[in-house]
Amino acid sequence: MPRTAASPMRLAFCALAALVAFAGFIALGNWQIQRRAWKLNLIQRVESRLRAPATATPDRALWSSLNAAEYEYRKLCLDGVFLHDHETLVQAVTRLGAGDWVLTPLRTTTGDIILINRGFVGPDQRAASARGAGQTSGPLRVCGLLRLSEPHGGFLRRNDPADGRWYSRDVAAIAAAQALPAQDVAPYFLDADTTPNPGGWPVGGLTVTRFHNSHLVYAITWYTLALMVAGAGVIVARHEWRLRQPGEDAKH
Repeated sequence: MPRTAASPMRLAFCALAALVAFAGFIALGNWQIQRRAWKLNLIQRVESRLRAPATATPDRALWSSLNAAEYEYRKLCLDGVFLHDHETLVQAVTRLGAGDWVLTPLRTTTGDIILINRGFVGPDQRAASARGAGQTSGPLRVCGLLRLSEPHGGFLRRNDPADGRWYSRDVAAIAAAQALPAQDVAPYFLDADTTPNPGGWPVGGLTVTRFHNSHLVYAITWYTLALMVAGAGVIVARHEWRLRQPGEDAKH
């Protein structure tokens, strides 16, 4: 049965679809390259700050200009008193399993209030009474890593302050829900280090500081798909060109 060339309209549609797919795959590959550069910069930045000594606590005048590139993952040591009556539990999944982060405001010696992520507790330790030994009182020092606020909530789950359901460490929202004076609350929180709490709970030092980086593999995958689309386009174009040559139909 003779094979006939595709109609111009059909060829135009296929060419447009192929062009869109090719451009899309190239764009995705470029995006992964950009993500890889960002991830490598993050890894280098975090590693250098983990090796560095503790730095000074950002002054109030700097609060409005805090950004991840300059401040996140810096080591800080704070002196103050915990405000245990304003404790907030935020859902968490860690290497210890599913449970909650315990966020407790610390009123520092300078009058600032900084949320401290004291660490992880499992379902059996959610109630403060179940970890009474860890509800330390009086002046103390806590050290850890500066982390910026996580607004709104987790993936597909928004924070619900009214019901006390928290999926992210949203500093401003938690401070408002706990009726803390907004002007005194720093716009960041501190992930406590591995220093054990009395009684063993909460468990600190679980900050993720090792980041998976497969962006180069993803980029190669997208670029390969783009080349496959281009190759298929060349094959189809050559086939259609041959069908349009004089006497080509007679050969089939």
